Parts: sequence; C-alpha cells; structure tokens
Amino acid sequence: MRIGVVSDTHIPSRAKRLPPALMEGLQEVDMILHAGDFTSLDVVKELEAIAPLEGVAGNNDREDILARFGRKKVLELGGFRIGLIHGDGKSKTTERRAWDAFAGQKVDAVIFGHSHAPLLRWHEGVLLFNPGSPTDKRRQPEFSYGILELGKTIAAQHYFYRSKV
Repeated sequence: MRIGVVSDTHIPSRAKRLPPALMEGLQEVDMILHAGDFTSLDVVKELEAIAPLEGVAGNNDREDILARFGRKKVLELGGFRIGLIHGDGKSKTTERRAWDAFAGQKVDAVIFGHSHAPLLRWHEGVLLFNPGSPTDKRRQPEFSYGILELGKTIAAQHYFYRSKV
C-alpha cells in the first residue's frame, strides 16, 4: 500500500492552490494522509480527487475541518497502526508532543506536522514522520511531502522540490 503524506498546506495564505510537484507526486497513491492545517475545504476536495483522504485538524483549521476530521486518530492500514496528529501545543518540541500523544497506545508510526520541518526517525521501534510543508518551507531549503510504503514492513521517504508554482 502506497500512502501520500501531507501537512501544513495553508491554502490560500501560503499558496493559491496545491503545487504541481505535489499533485504529480501523489498520482500513484492508494490513500492520502493529511496531518493538519489544511486551512480550506478546497484542499480536501483537491486531495480527494486523487485518492481516499484521512486527516486531522491543525491549530489553524476552522470548525468545519475539525468537525470532519477531529484532532487525533489511530488508523489501521495495511496491517499497521498509524497515529495521526498535528502536533501543536505549548510545551516540549513538536516531535515530543506528537510522540506523547500516543503514549500507552500500540502504534507502528506517528505522523505529524506543525513544525513544517521534515523528519524521518525511528524511536523505540516506532516511525516518527513529519512530511514538512508543500507550500510553506519556513527555514527549510525546499518544500516537501512524503510517501509511506506499507508492505511486510513500513517505510517512509520525503520528496523535495524548489518551486510551489
């Protein structure tokens, strides 16, 4: 199973629409996960036109997105348990907040966003994965998204690009 992973799209404040590099990269996925800060239901519609979509609301999402997706979930996909959360809050690092959100729960991966900083790291046998942002790279050299491959094992990879237009 091939899953596109996106976060922090911030449409329309950071881009008028989802970047062509992202849309092209998601064409062969079975599903898309969005780790929050859609900021527009238009993003939901664009992504759902490609593949089934699951997501969570981020700190910049309105009530319509929160009502549709909630703030945190565990998904059973391809025989793996995937924790999905935005990762915002006031204490600790984004990575630590995301990790702590699933304390005591059996998950194989924790997908999160918020920091706009791509991260791929294993911690205590759990994949921690932040895809970065496809529209607002902040202090990162490039825009990014991710792909999860679920087979006998779970693997993740970032995809980077320089232009969001």
